[in-house]
Formats: sequence, structure tokens, C-alpha cells
Amino acid sequence: MNDDHIAAGEFKARCLAILERVRQYRQPFVITKRGVPIARILPVEEDNVFEDLKKSVLREGDLIAPIDED
Repeated sequence: MNDDHIAAGEFKARCLAILERVRQYRQPFVITKRGVPIARILPVEEDNVFEDLKKSVLREGDLIAPIDED
């Protein structure tokens, strides 16, 4: 295990400890599979993406109707 990333198989075995580490140190952690990053764990307060998107989507008409028919 590196300081900031871990292989998926090892993550499976050490999941709770890694989650606690992310919570305690407020640092993201990357999970890899065969050396390729596949997921990132972030502390909750750092991940404000959903808060930023909350009021950014507007409803513009019928989203289900076909676009090429009246």
C-alpha cells in the first residue's frame, strides 16, 4: 500500500481502516486495479459537487417526448 492509494484486493481487506484514515486525516484515497485508478474516496465535506449542482439544472419542457414529433 502506498501513502495515498491501494490495490482493490487490499482495499477489500482493509476497507474500514482506510475509511477511518480518510475521515481522520481529511485526505483523499485512490483505489487501483492492476495499477490503474478506478475510484477515489473523499472526505464528505470535500465533496461539494452535489451541493454545487443542486440549483444548476432547470426544467425545460417535456424531457420524455420525442424531439422530432409535434
